[in-house]
Amino acid sequence: MAAASVGIDDFSVYIPRLYLPIDVLAEQRDIPYAKLNKGLGLEQMAVADAREDAATMAANAVLDLMHKNDLDPCTIGRLYLGTESALDGAKPTATYILDMLQDHFADAYGPNCFLHCDVVDLTFACIGGVDALQNSLEWAAAKADRIGVVVASDSAKYEMGSTGEYTQGAGAVAMLVKQAPRLLVIDPDFGVATRPAHDFFKPRRKVSKQDLIREVIQLLPDLSTDDYQLDELEQKLSAELSVKGILDCNESYLTLHKDTPVFDGPYSSEAYQARIREALLDFRRRSGTKAGQLDRYAALAFHLPYAFQARRMFSELYMEELKVRNEWMDFVDRNGLDVPCADDYEDREHYITKCSEFLKAVSKTEDYKAYVTQYIAPGEWASARVGNLYAGSVFLSLVAILESAVETDTDLSGKELLVFAYGSGSKSKVFAATVQSGWKEIASGFDLRKRLDHRQELDYATYEKLHRCGMNKSVARQSEGTFFLADVHDRHDESEGVRHYGYAANVHA
Repeated sequence: MAAASVGIDDFSVYIPRLYLPIDVLAEQRDIPYAKLNKGLGLEQMAVADAREDAATMAANAVLDLMHKNDLDPCTIGRLYLGTESALDGAKPTATYILDMLQDHFADAYGPNCFLHCDVVDLTFACIGGVDALQNSLEWAAAKADRIGVVVASDSAKYEMGSTGEYTQGAGAVAMLVKQAPRLLVIDPDFGVATRPAHDFFKPRRKVSKQDLIREVIQLLPDLSTDDYQLDELEQKLSAELSVKGILDCNESYLTLHKDTPVFDGPYSSEAYQARIREALLDFRRRSGTKAGQLDRYAALAFHLPYAFQARRMFSELYMEELKVRNEWMDFVDRNGLDVPCADDYEDREHYITKCSEFLKAVSKTEDYKAYVTQYIAPGEWASARVGNLYAGSVFLSLVAILESAVETDTDLSGKELLVFAYGSGSKSKVFAATVQSGWKEIASGFDLRKRLDHRQELDYATYEKLHRCGMNKSVARQSEGTFFLADVHDRHDESEGVRHYGYAANVHA
């Protein structure tokens, strides 16, 4: 019995209305703009407004998806979220999304219209959205008429002044998953490669009460830690059963969560490069495809921490493809390259350095540039204007490829796209998607470039206030038909941390 075709029927993208030009940030950080623009492909950075979070961005993307496909919420069997920007340590962020959608559709479909919709968060750094997609594809394929929604939503935030700051971004990508999709049929053979790594993570930081008190005292004028018995004070703050405050609690230390990660950029790039290669090998084993055939795909979609990540990481795979096709020596001779040989170097580190320099030389050849233009660049342009979307990044690349094909009148019907996903920690998945005959009508409704063209530019001072979480009111005027964060119960309330959301039904200038 033939397996049912299953895949993505439509995409919807929500990007915050605010953006910071990269040249503004480059000037403030005293970084040559060409290094960020020509070197990394960065142009603009999407910035979440004061009343936006992973839940509102996801809900706005899903709402758009539902409206343009005229979906009855009662028919949606699951809403799976991929994110690393969760709002709670236990309550799924997907439940907040469901809450907003349920309120919105209650009048038309009843207050229980999403009662039988399964929701969950999947977290594996930037690949959580692909995990949610693969899980939902298998679910949809198991029985006819199953309809699911997968959404990836994140705010990529780094410490100001760090080497990750200029790659920041924010937004959500929602997709409709079902049998016989109009847009993309996804091959069930996913290649996967997983190796534990600490290239990027967000630890639960433990801080002793004594260290916290000492830091506060040192910040205050005319006070010294020598005037206080900090050991006795710390013991007192952990001796009673009752909890009277932040410091006066049961634990001997405090656990702090930060949205900004601990990361090692070069190590993460190495892990990215290794995992996508390993996952590609596994994909070939599972699907029966062979090396040397990457040109069978119309385009390659990648997770893009920055716009030019893929083109900088792919030169080794490009080299392997040429070797399999017996085109390597002609390529080397044509471009006058000096291939390093391990036997010529007594020092292994020196040899590794030379190999790295050689791959850079490969990437600067006209042959490789032409390959990038044809297969990789179509998925880069949106990332250049948005920044890193973490779990949504690889899907933004797919949307960019499809919209670019519409703009250039390229016929993708029946052609395959190959997708390279990556999540720090670390894991990669590689899968193929076949473009369907009705793709152009669907992709013409994305309007991604139009939406990016109608955003509001931020000045640096306002960007810094938003980054420091120092603003309670939104910078941009609330767009009609969008969700927003209304309030969060403070710690003095019995329902501490509960989040309430609103919907801007009618907005007037």
